[in-house]
Amino acid sequence: MKRITVLLAEDHEIVREGFRKLLEAEDDIEVIGEAQNGRLAVEMTRKLRPAVVVMDIAMPLLNGLEAARQIRKALPATKVVILSAHSDDAYVDQAVAIGAVGFLLKQTSSHDLSRAIREVQKGNTFFGASVSKRLHAQKTPAGGGALRKKVARLSSRELEVLQLIAEGKANKETAAELGISIKTVEKHRQNLMAKLNIHEISGLTRYAIGAGIIESSVQLTIR
Repeated sequence: MKRITVLLAEDHEIVREGFRKLLEAEDDIEVIGEAQNGRLAVEMTRKLRPAVVVMDIAMPLLNGLEAARQIRKALPATKVVILSAHSDDAYVDQAVAIGAVGFLLKQTSSHDLSRAIREVQKGNTFFGASVSKRLHAQKTPAGGGALRKKVARLSSRELEVLQLIAEGKANKETAAELGISIKTVEKHRQNLMAKLNIHEISGLTRYAIGAGIIESSVQLTIR
């Protein structure tokens, strides 16, 4: 029997270990890699080419949604199942928009996670009960449409810079992380402020949280 290969992307080691143990108990599922941040998840997916990536949203350096978007672009055959502590509209809508075929809450049962992996491998979608209700209702919160349009206008690099800004990284740290010059980081920051009509770092941070780029539970240092 051919096993379904899975990459686990979760920044909390104890949570990641728990998911791995649950999946390793399944005869038809094999965990072939683990990543503790979004950037590493993209790199490992390119290298290992798993059938399914189980991706947390609140990932450092590169959030799970942008990491999933990059994975889907590079490896369309790889299925992405999103995990989150919250089922906020912004997260669910963006997950669907970038091509994720599953969305589960972290408190989901092990049975649901393994079932989701099997279903998406077959070419189906799998969304947790509360997420399915939200999708079927097709309700959009006030201002949500405009928010998603603004997110869509941002380039992949701008989204990466925005996340690092929201995580409290200085220009020098952001430049080092992305392998670009400080001057280029400053240019991206100017473009972000112009596109979003936001002119304070604290405003960019609030926007990143509201747009689902980072979760509000992430510890932030505003500079």
